[in-house]
This record gives sequence, structure tokens and C-alpha cells, in this order.
Amino acid sequence: MVEKGKNVIITGFSFTGKSVVGKEVARRLGWNFIDSDQEVVALARKPIPDIFARDGEEHFRKLERQVLEKACAGKGAVIATGGGAVVDQRNRELFARSGAVICLEARPQTIYNRLLSSQQDNGTVVRPLLAAADPLERITQLKASRQPYYATADWSVYTDILSLNEVVDEVVRGMGQASAPNGNAPFVVTTPTGSYPVFVGWGLLDDIGRRMLQLGLSDRASIISDENVFHHYGHRACTALEQAGFDVESFLVPTGETTKTIDTAVKLYDWLVERRTERVHAIVALGGGMVGDLAGFAAATFLRGLPLVQVPTSLIAMADAAIGGKVAVNHPRAKNLIGAFYQPRLVTADVSTLTTLSERELVSGWAEVIKHGLILDAEFVQFLEVHATELKALEAAPTTEAIRRSAMLKATVVSQDEKEQGRRMVLNYGHTIAHGLEAATEYERFLHGEAVAIGMTGAAMLSERLGLIPAEIVTRQKQLIERFGLPTSCSGVNQNRVLQAMALDKKVRGREIKWVLLEGIGRTTFRNDVSAEDVASVLEELLTD
Repeated sequence: MVEKGKNVIITGFSFTGKSVVGKEVARRLGWNFIDSDQEVVALARKPIPDIFARDGEEHFRKLERQVLEKACAGKGAVIATGGGAVVDQRNRELFARSGAVICLEARPQTIYNRLLSSQQDNGTVVRPLLAAADPLERITQLKASRQPYYATADWSVYTDILSLNEVVDEVVRGMGQASAPNGNAPFVVTTPTGSYPVFVGWGLLDDIGRRMLQLGLSDRASIISDENVFHHYGHRACTALEQAGFDVESFLVPTGETTKTIDTAVKLYDWLVERRTERVHAIVALGGGMVGDLAGFAAATFLRGLPLVQVPTSLIAMADAAIGGKVAVNHPRAKNLIGAFYQPRLVTADVSTLTTLSERELVSGWAEVIKHGLILDAEFVQFLEVHATELKALEAAPTTEAIRRSAMLKATVVSQDEKEQGRRMVLNYGHTIAHGLEAATEYERFLHGEAVAIGMTGAAMLSERLGLIPAEIVTRQKQLIERFGLPTSCSGVNQNRVLQAMALDKKVRGREIKWVLLEGIGRTTFRNDVSAEDVASVLEELLTD
């Protein structure tokens, strides 16, 4: 049960019963009840339709924010929110700090029927949702656009066939199940082609079925995983999905980057065809970056698109690869040449799954986390420097915070530039050399993070050569990378093969590489005037152990 010093916030679409349910929950608990819409009306001294018509939605949202801040500042209240309040990230963060968030759900048809009934009861007052040419379609579309935000709730109650008392029972039960607020509230990635919630926390794997239901996914789930990850977590994932009512099947692939090929994708297509997979059936990518890329590529291309759920189990996938919708398979001559931009419907990162990673895989993952700090957030770099010992030991609190902050940095960039036309290219810091190293060694010698660590070292050296940063920053970056056990150089790699692979890199424009270089900790620039001589000289240093 949520302690009296906290609140219960009830979210959900219009006509899911937030006000009537909230009032009854408050009565049972002996708590205060606050209806945010009623408070807005009292504050504005006019009905909500008049606020929208005369003052605009922006003014309404400002009043709503004011009301919610006041309500959440108190204790021991049941707060019924407006249907669109959760879209504002500041509101979601406010709710997460204030107490348990319970979402009331209903199918669009149920909402439409309740809306019609309410219209009949109110006579001539025309509900805004009924003013649309096709009200049911309007409800369906608007609800779908908000669903990623509703899905960030701690608990959801499906009200379609429940009585008031049954819904209240479920809300009270959800209050007992909801986790105490811990500062790690989910966040939402919003791009032009889709929005989706991202959950980062300890022990979240058992929630994936429930989270998928919250997003409107149901029926069948096809788990794509590698043999090693499925050995550790396949049973838990299947159980979580089956308990949520999904019919679950699994497709396993060998572990390792060499699996991520078009040939493997074709085998996956064949498996999906044999099982008569339909467009409403979800693909669940359970594994590291390789699995996420492969499963995501299949989801993006089979039947022109299946719902994709990313359940990353490696550090590099949690902090980076699962966020942003880049999916691909490798070509023999270069990495990730065959792919797409395809956003998932949900990302759930259970930090506890990192405990079964090999030491090398875990160390590799810190490269992308460090990269996000170096290119975007100097304060985060300081956090990594201060907490390096605890992070290497996988202490729950700092590790969860580091992964969440890293993922949020990635999400910020992705939201600004979904398809890597400009801002998103900043994420390629260190990757030009890294992809060259991987391709030159046929993806068999380096883990991705190891290659990125060496690539970042080279990028910093180039930055210094161009007079962008002093030597002290190169040294500081090198020390941080090495403190996490990552390499900053290597031996036994053919320099010409690296250069040839770099020439095929996706960042090449007009046969010139567009380099991402540092101007300082947390600041970057793009340059395409890096001389071949400087590149060759830096590679010579990197490839001499």
C-alpha cells in the first residue's frame, strides 16, 4: 500500500472513469480527493470548453500544470488527472515523485459507447470528441498517440467489463503492487514516426507482458534471442508474457556479431511465415545489441512492419542500442549497411540482467555510456569518474542511474534528429574508426564497445591535432576509458584494411568522411577537412600496442 505521506495519481483517457473511481478510492482510504479538471474550472471560473475556445489549449495546460503542482505538493490525496496531462514530461516526473500512478484503461469502442451515453444524459451539450466526423476513429487515433505516456504508469486497470467496485478493488490492489518512487521514472522518446516509453530499473523483466498490454499489444509474442541470453532469461520472459495472456514462441540464434547477417534474417522470415505471423503480432527482442538489431530489422521489414519491443540485456544495448530505432544487419564488407530506422513500441531495461554478463561484455558496454557523457554532458562525465568503482561492481543504485542518464541523453538526440540527417550524427563519435576496426577483423576480434573505445581515443587525438582541444582533455578521456578496463590501442590489425572499411562507412559524403570531433568535454563539432595524413598517423599510433 502507498504510504499516507504519498499520493495516488489516476491517469487515463476520457471516459475511463477517473473521477468517479478516484472519488470512491479516496472514500475507502479516508483520503482527500482532487479532480484536476474541476480545479482548473474553479481557477479559471469558466468551463473547460470555454477555456479551449477563448484562451486556447496552451492556457489550459498552464492552468492544469498549476493545479497539479499544488495537488501533488500535498500528502494523502487521490488525484484524478485530465486525459492529456500525462503528455507533458514535467507532469509525468511530478506524478512519479508524488506517489503511485494508476492508469485506467478501456478500449476505444467502450470509450465511444460511454461518450454517447454521457451525451444523451447531458442533452444539447456537444462533447468535443463527438464533434469529429468519425468520433470512434478520432478516439482511436488520439488514444493511440497518448498510449506511450499512459504506459508509464505503475499499474493499469482495464475497466471495460468491470463494475465500479471491481475497478476500485483493482486500483487499491495496484497501489500495493506499485513500486515506491525512486527517482527512476520512465521517460518517453518522441520522434516524427512514433513515441514509446523507456523503463530502466532493477527486476523489470517480469513486467514486460503487463507493459505490452498497456500499449495495446496482445495475442501473440515472438521472442527473438540468442542461445546464451535465452538460457538465463528465456523462461522468465516467456512466463511474464504468458501470464499476460500472450501466446509465446521463440526463435534462437547463435551468440555473436557474425550472426547478424541477411542469411539469418531470411531464416527468421521463414520461421515467421511458418507460424503465420500477422501484423498485430509483436516481436520481442530479448538480448544485446546484435539481437536488437537483427530482431528489429526483421520487425521493420516483415509484412512491412510488426510491433517491436526491445528488452535489452547487455549494457551497450540498455544505454544506447535499444534507444532510437536504428536496426540493421551486416554486409561482409561493412557493418550495418543493410538496415532501417524503425522505432520500437516499448523499451524495458532490467538492469539486474547485467549480473550474468561476462566481464568482457560488461566492460565493453561502458564505452557507449562514456561516449554519451563526452559528447553531451560534462556533468555526467564527472559522475562516471566519481562512481567508476561502484559502476564496475554493478552496484544497483548508481548503475541504474548511469544507464538511465545515458539512455536519456541518447533519447534527447534521437528525438531531435530521428534519421541521422544532422544532430544525431554526434552519436557517431569514435565510430568511424571503430567500424573500420570491426570490419577489418571480420567482426570476430573486437566487441563493439572495445572498438568504440579505441575509436574515441583516435577521434580525440584528431581533435587535438586540429587544435580543437588541449592535450589535457585527450589524457582525461584516455584515463576514464582505461579506468573502466577498456582498450585505447591495439596491435595486429592491418591499417590498410581499416582505411578501406572506413571509406565505406555510412558517414561518408562525397567520398569524404564527416568526422565527429571534440571541442571540449560535452561539446562536439563536425569536420570533413581531416587530412589523410593525420588519419594515417593517428591510426599508426592506435594500431601499435
